[in-house]
Amino acid sequence: MSSQQSLPSRDAIVATARERIGRGSQSFAAASRLFDLATRERAWLLYAWCRACDDIADGQDFGGDMARVSDPAARLAEITAKTDAALAGHIIGDPAFDALRIVAAETRLPARFTRDLIAGFALDADDWRPRSEDDLYRYCYHVAGVVGCMMAVIMGVSPDDDATLDRACDLGMAFQLSNIARDIEEDDRAGRCYLPEEWLVEMDMPPGQHMKPPFRKRLAVLARRLADAGAAFEDSARLGAPALPFRSAWAVLSAAAIYGAIGRKVADRGDHAWDHRVTTSRWEKVRFIAQAWGQARDRTRLYPPTARNPELWMRPRD
Repeated sequence: MSSQQSLPSRDAIVATARERIGRGSQSFAAASRLFDLATRERAWLLYAWCRACDDIADGQDFGGDMARVSDPAARLAEITAKTDAALAGHIIGDPAFDALRIVAAETRLPARFTRDLIAGFALDADDWRPRSEDDLYRYCYHVAGVVGCMMAVIMGVSPDDDATLDRACDLGMAFQLSNIARDIEEDDRAGRCYLPEEWLVEMDMPPGQHMKPPFRKRLAVLARRLADAGAAFEDSARLGAPALPFRSAWAVLSAAAIYGAIGRKVADRGDHAWDHRVTTSRWEKVRFIAQAWGQARDRTRLYPPTARNPELWMRPRD
């Protein structure tokens, strides 16, 4: 048997990617099943690469507890080298990076988007903290908004369709803001904080003390601010649904509802938001998916052409 014949097939890499999304994110896994077969597989492939990069950068295992790594620069260099090689069409021998090679070859996935995501990992590697709200949004773009753009390309959106890509970016922004609100306590245990310094100063919370019991009510105010910002980006993202095929719109609207619910739950729980990790139940997911089916079916009527709110943060252009 030749070395070429012994390499994993596309089907094998897709199967590995499917297993990764099942372990790494039940919400994304549920939404991905709504895509047509080709889009579904490409979504799994892209997720596998994103998940692997995140795990390498943070010393995680499928998004588990973060650990301080002793060699962040070396890890970032590994991610960059393997990604560049995969985009160049080289066989990597790592299923996650070969997944990127396959999905990039099958779509017009711009290399700039992969670079933007890696830039987000670089921010964390530098122990970066946002000073302002604009800094927060810039970080959210690099770690999630750009993933929305890549997903849109996988769904068939042209890389030159800035209007639709902006809506896709908005959905990634909404997801990340919900995640940040939910994970404030988890991030604090890992020595990280994504709340802008200006917000902490406004609430008179000393650096590194925001999780202390005396500050919980003030922290809840900031969590609601994050959730409200996420809801604004989610509303904007929904207006991009008519540009997508039915099944893609169904998956996107389902994911928007599932992640939007997380942000709303965090806000509604107030200073008890971090007593237990906020999730959506299986039956809640089923309900959101059923509701999204009707929304996707009537997407042209429900989401008429509307100019994007100019007050929302805008993703960077080339």
